[in-house]
Amino acid sequence: MNLVHVVVAIALIEFIAFAFAVGGARARYNVPAPATTGNEMFERYYRVQMNTLEQLIVFVPAVLLYGTYWSPTVAAVLGVVFILGRALYYFTYIKDPKKRGAGFGLTFLPNAWLGGGVLGGAI
Repeated sequence: MNLVHVVVAIALIEFIAFAFAVGGARARYNVPAPATTGNEMFERYYRVQMNTLEQLIVFVPAVLLYGTYWSPTVAAVLGVVFILGRALYYFTYIKDPKKRGAGFGLTFLPNAWLGGGVLGGAI
């Protein structure tokens, strides 16, 4: 399970990096706190961070439980796909939100697999 824990830590560090990017975008595009709207480019950074938070709520418990019920190695591999998917989502969403599909898919599919595996393992 150590590898799964490393993957979770990397996913959380990635989220923190996205939070710093939002802070930088807030300054760069002059969007004072607590505003979350007012500049389209800032809003892209903000949406990436919020969508990542939404996905992490599923990912963290699912990857840990999947590793417990089935295979830590498979859980870690799916976790790496999730992390890479989030990075792709970040870069494509910032550039053109309409092209975020691949990054979203590489995030959603591991979460769906992990979630289904957790349910199956628990039953």
